Amino acid sequence: MHGTGALAIAFDEGNHEIDRATFARHVRALAATLPAARFALNLCEDRYRYLVAFCAAAVRGQTTLMPPSRAPGVVEQVLDQHPDSYCLTDVDLAPAPPHCVRIPEILDELDGEPLRVGANARVAIGFTSGSTGQPRAYGKTWASFRTSTAQNLAALEGLLRDDLTHVIATVPPQHMYGMEMSVLMPLLGPVAVHAARPLFPADVARALHDSPTPPLLITTPVHLRALVASELALPPLAGIVSATAPMPPELAAQAEARFGCEVREVFGSTETCVFARRRTARDDAWTPLPGVRLAPQPDGTAVHAPHLAEPIVLADLMEVHADGRFELRGRNADLLDIAGKRASLGDLTRKLLAVPGVEDGVVFQLDAEDAIGVRRIAALVVAPSLDEHDILHALRQQLDPVFLPRPLRRVTALPRNETGKLPRGALEALLHVHEGHVEQAVERTESA
Repeated sequence: MHGTGALAIAFDEGNHEIDRATFARHVRALAATLPAARFALNLCEDRYRYLVAFCAAAVRGQTTLMPPSRAPGVVEQVLDQHPDSYCLTDVDLAPAPPHCVRIPEILDELDGEPLRVGANARVAIGFTSGSTGQPRAYGKTWASFRTSTAQNLAALEGLLRDDLTHVIATVPPQHMYGMEMSVLMPLLGPVAVHAARPLFPADVARALHDSPTPPLLITTPVHLRALVASELALPPLAGIVSATAPMPPELAAQAEARFGCEVREVFGSTETCVFARRRTARDDAWTPLPGVRLAPQPDGTAVHAPHLAEPIVLADLMEVHADGRFELRGRNADLLDIAGKRASLGDLTRKLLAVPGVEDGVVFQLDAEDAIGVRRIAALVVAPSLDEHDILHALRQQLDPVFLPRPLRRVTALPRNETGKLPRGALEALLHVHEGHVEQAVERTESA
């Protein structure tokens, strides 16, 4: 744990700060009441209570499960895969998972010895989002978290204050990016985190105004785009940090101009944690964090890092410069080769989002092959002022005809999860729903 007991670790909407000595008493008291088990699935909504519950489980020698979603079906699946587990929550859940422990609104306090967690203790298991297939599990030790957090603090140099930086995060603590930036940094660095998780622009603005010093905003491109579009007045910011999806340079530049601070993007994954940074409005290339080395290979890129026990291979294709910096060239799963022509799904999505009137969208490739053995390209688009023909006409000016998405369906919203990612199964399900509506409309027209 970082610093003296008098230093704040969290604050709330009334600018009421919680110091580290009080936090330690809350952790001891909760730890004494937890059931004996190997795994705890932490579903707390309040970020401070999440932090208390995470540490209480850790000092009891329990591993916190971090599901890719808090949807009841996903929670049930993770619990089924991990016998000897229970849930922690600070709100009433309906339906409530089995073996659910409700944390009291007013936390008890208990004095005692300093909090300790073994360096090799496996304190968390993170799950990939499922955006490219089935979620996969990755264990994290306390020692690896300490090392990666030291790197993250170095990655945010210039955005953090010398004494105490107040942080507001729009990402959930259950996600690895949220864990790194809004749980581990307060635990191990000179950071105090807001207990709330604001989502909508007005809520984000209110939380930022709660900070007694210029705060650091931890967010995602989806949330930042909404904040820029809202035209709300924000207090002075220490900076903005973004991850979970590629940040368009135009959006980063707009945010820097609007809010008068740097937008710093960090690159990582559930498997690796954060390992690189860049100022997206100015730089195309990413700078690896200290001790990180990348080794491109045919199926992706191997990441070597001080906090990783062994290299981890990501599906991302990277071009590594002589100075160690790198640029992303897509992912193996994103590369398309149709009729001898090549493209990437990421680039097609960027061109779709650049169409005036398109508010959100995604291009993806279907798993099933058509009659001639080609996997079709599909798109889902949020564009209230356009119809599908308008969007396809605009794309024809930019794309080779073989890469035009067919089907392209307009939807009211994309099925993004809490961090803005798009699980593959949710995309296909939404596309099939809309295809079913189209087929029904055609049937009604023909019968008329």
